[in-house]
Amino acid sequence: MNAPVPDTPRFPGHMRAGDSDRAIVSDLLSAAYAEGRLTRDEHDVRLAQALEAKTFDDLRSLTADLVPGTNQGRAVGAFSAAAGPAVDRSNSSQDAETTFAIFGGMERSGTWRVRRNVSNLTLFGGSKFDFRDATFTSDVVELNVFCAFGGVEILVPEGVNVRNETIALFGGTEVKKISPAPGAPTIVLKGVVMFGGVDAKCKRSR
Repeated sequence: MNAPVPDTPRFPGHMRAGDSDRAIVSDLLSAAYAEGRLTRDEHDVRLAQALEAKTFDDLRSLTADLVPGTNQGRAVGAFSAAAGPAVDRSNSSQDAETTFAIFGGMERSGTWRVRRNVSNLTLFGGSKFDFRDATFTSDVVELNVFCAFGGVEILVPEGVNVRNETIALFGGTEVKKISPAPGAPTIVLKGVVMFGGVDAKCKRSR
């Protein structure tokens, strides 16, 4: 029987890290602090080092002791697709996908390709984005939402991170039960939530 092949980094350790890579590590450190796996001082020191990191090796050293045993081998730039979302960067498009839910409903689910930029207008209706069986074409997905008098539900698989940058006016955005893994895609929520709500959470794949 052949021995299992360990996960290999998608990028060499000496390769320069980008802002999205530093953001992923920052989110992971914040999650570890929230779970009590890092003290406040440890979190602050590592966060400062993450923001100053130049290479992938610099980032990997900050998360090596935070990844559960079942995820050993995963590191920044080396997320194992077998245990998480599918990622295929071979045909990535910069064009935004635009969706609408006006006085009705909209749902994006099943096996679909997630573009780097997704725009959504929800007005007196409801929208649902289910990323559990989707294929990501980028490490960072920007979901721009304008939600007024309605709601947007977002379901992500384990490993995918969600970062909230929306502006809420008489509404709110809630991100809960998110367990980011180093190197997995990050969904950045942007836009305006007004007299409505956006709910993002992790849910196991069917």
